[in-house]
Amino acid sequence: MAETRPLYQVRDLRLAFPDMTRKPLFGPAPQTDVLHGLSFDIPRGEVLGIVGGSGSGKTTLGRVLVRLLQPTSGSLVFDGQEIGALDEAALRPLRRRFQMIFQDPMSSLNPRRRVGGLIAAPLQLHGFDSVSQRVDQALDHVGLPRAFRHRYPHELSGGQRQRVGIARAIAMEPEFILADEIVSGLDVSSQAQVLKLLADLVRDLGLTLAFISHDLSVIRRLCTRIMVLHLGHIVEHADTAALFDTPQAAYTRELLDAIPLPDPDQAWV
Repeated sequence: MAETRPLYQVRDLRLAFPDMTRKPLFGPAPQTDVLHGLSFDIPRGEVLGIVGGSGSGKTTLGRVLVRLLQPTSGSLVFDGQEIGALDEAALRPLRRRFQMIFQDPMSSLNPRRRVGGLIAAPLQLHGFDSVSQRVDQALDHVGLPRAFRHRYPHELSGGQRQRVGIARAIAMEPEFILADEIVSGLDVSSQAQVLKLLADLVRDLGLTLAFISHDLSVIRRLCTRIMVLHLGHIVEHADTAALFDTPQAAYTRELLDAIPLPDPDQAWV
């Protein structure tokens, strides 16, 4: 029988941070809720867009999904295993299975290391063999010449640096990738190229992808489903076509009205 279980199952996910602005003289600071009882699934092979304005909780949710943050309560099940309460030692064998691509490659790539070393470091940490060959394969996948392994991040363009970040993630052969606003700092042409690259990698490598953006127009072609967050709540979760054609939530309609959308028939560059 074919596998039908979602790769990710999230139920009643909540996250609260201490509010230091209201901390009393004695005792702990009161908690401020950031994520409010979120429940959703991410099927295998899906490209889920997570959309919302500033302060909506989308980046915080992404960091919970890759367990850079631990949820306050709720269930976080990855491939059938509850991971929400696991400590770092228990998480380490799972780390290679979910990866994150960060918004700003200049801050996430060590400027003192060459590209080859940047891609190789996590492979070595997790005990992969044939590391040099895997680095070359990752560069091939993202369309960068293998000679780039000898360059430093500052010698690359913004789009090339973001491709290095993607290469570092896929080199680990993950099942799930979280991409957080990774095209927001790129020009329109570079954005289109990176989005097409991600779509190709999802297809060719069988990845499941969550793509965070504040811009609905950026993820319209990439994502199969879109989840709209507002103040830590899910206000809409629908197929991409349905969300654009018949948005149900007032907040979704506000986002659609506020963002100029490109011609949906325009081909990627």
